[in-house]
Amino acid sequence: MKKYGFYAGFFSLLPFKKGVICPKGGVRMEEKNTLYETLFIVNNQIGEEAIKATVERFTTLISENGTVETSNEWGARRLAYPIDDMTEGYYVLIRFFSGSDFPAELKRLFNINDSILRSLIIKVEV
Repeated sequence: MKKYGFYAGFFSLLPFKKGVICPKGGVRMEEKNTLYETLFIVNNQIGEEAIKATVERFTTLISENGTVETSNEWGARRLAYPIDDMTEGYYVLIRFFSGSDFPAELKRLFNINDSILRSLIIKVEV
């Protein structure tokens, strides 16, 4: 308490779970994992092996940065409207728990990859 003065005593009275006193002062809360759901469509014209590799790459990436709850590969389906003159895509749905910063990085990686036609990431309200 001597080191941090009034604020250390004040923060100890608040109903935080387990907080860490930062070197610059204040309390940093532990990161909570939130449930997210992502649906992405892989280009169906790149071949079966490339589709499996792309799905495996993103599933591994999600499991490294969070916890995968369920992973459903819907397979090849007809698109509602043509995207880049393509009428079919390979659909994958993944529900996962992660920190709040990972979905933005996942969205960035979806946009960079040319084999992903469309993607959607939503926060699931429990």
